[in-house]
Amino acid sequence: MKRFNIIHRTYYTFAGPVTLGTHELRLRPRENHDLRIESCSLNISPTPEIRWHRDIEDNSVATAEFSTTTLRLAVESEVVIQQFNQRPLDFLVAPHAAYYPFDYTSSSRSQLHPYLNQAATVDTTRWSEWLGTVRKPGQKIQTYTLLEGITHRIHREFRYRTRDEQGVQDPEQTLALGSGSCRDFATLFIATARRLGLAARFVSGYLNAPPSSYDYGATHAWVDVYLPGAGWKGFDPTLGRIAGADHIAVAVAADPESVPPISGSFVGQPGTFMDVGVWVSEI
Repeated sequence: MKRFNIIHRTYYTFAGPVTLGTHELRLRPRENHDLRIESCSLNISPTPEIRWHRDIEDNSVATAEFSTTTLRLAVESEVVIQQFNQRPLDFLVAPHAAYYPFDYTSSSRSQLHPYLNQAATVDTTRWSEWLGTVRKPGQKIQTYTLLEGITHRIHREFRYRTRDEQGVQDPEQTLALGSGSCRDFATLFIATARRLGLAARFVSGYLNAPPSSYDYGATHAWVDVYLPGAGWKGFDPTLGRIAGADHIAVAVAADPESVPPISGSFVGQPGTFMDVGVWVSEI
């Protein structure tokens, strides 16, 4: 078992007095048999009325309602967790899914439908060539080996680039540019997996790692793929490896753009400066 302290601070400075609309915050890690929350604090200024709920993906969401005008919004979260996922490769895939291609059962396919949706994929020559190099037509391969190969290829062939702007690049953009952020690489992985008929979802969270071009005071993103018999297993194409004890999931979604750490609105003079800091340290 590992223990981590996670500090996530976000400060918004506005050009003039503003009225804050409802804000949603996804900052609390997802608790399960691999992860337990030891302590958790959330401080917001100006002080709002906060209500907690679980969204449709079972993510923990804090809804903040404000009643005063302000020039600044400060959100400070600190969490101490216990992480038990120290053997990420200790799983067994169901015999019928051990080799690709395979079919999900009809009941599983119904539940996995949002994660099989190929709406985010495109049909271009570049995209077809990429898919052709990922898996040769008619090739039979171990399912895990296929997914590991996609993870390594994205890590090896694309250049990491920090992007401060909102949103994600579609797969065609990432292929054309040869670069992207962690959320862009996750989106490319998801589109590839879904085109191959594999259920995949976006994961947003934190990464315990020394500061680098991949992780320098920011949140992190990777992918879960549903493997019968093993459940949702994480793959990190940015780092080129399976998600393990240093990956701390906060929110999952079928749509990569639907789970930002903080979302909300304000009414007032246009212009906002945002300062974000994230610190993950092993205790």
